[in-house]
Amino acid sequence: MLREMGRVVAVETASVWVETIPSSLCGKCAARAGCGQGIVSRASGHRGLVQALETSAVRARDCRVDDEVEIELPESAVLKGSLLVYFAPLLFAIAAVLLAQPYGEFATVVAFVLGLAAGFAVVRVVTHWLLPRQSFEPRLSSVTQPQTSVANSGVIARH
Repeated sequence: MLREMGRVVAVETASVWVETIPSSLCGKCAARAGCGQGIVSRASGHRGLVQALETSAVRARDCRVDDEVEIELPESAVLKGSLLVYFAPLLFAIAAVLLAQPYGEFATVVAFVLGLAAGFAVVRVVTHWLLPRQSFEPRLSSVTQPQTSVANSGVIARH
């Protein structure tokens, strides 16, 4: 299970919007030096905005803006998503190339492009209509209330 800490920025009926910094996951990833997401996040300082679905353990109504939350995503969802997004279009493109080989080089190139486009179209159809969207969405795993600062605690520091 991949886990990430973040801060709630908005609460909806069955989900919350969480602002995260993907540093903890990036530190564990083998591709961290060459990953586009990690490079862009480090260079721009932008935080990711993620919609996390509620679970039976943590409901969206239990969260407030500025709460610290932990979200999780099953590793199988990352693997399935990667296979679907990368492998399926490539498979369609290779199949189209193999079918177009008898018709010449130009037909092979055109078939590759069309096969790739068809593969992406199939991925879109599969992810929007056949697979449940929730299987690829992060979920809330725990909530920590924000630390409240005590402005006047009665303690005076002397140097």
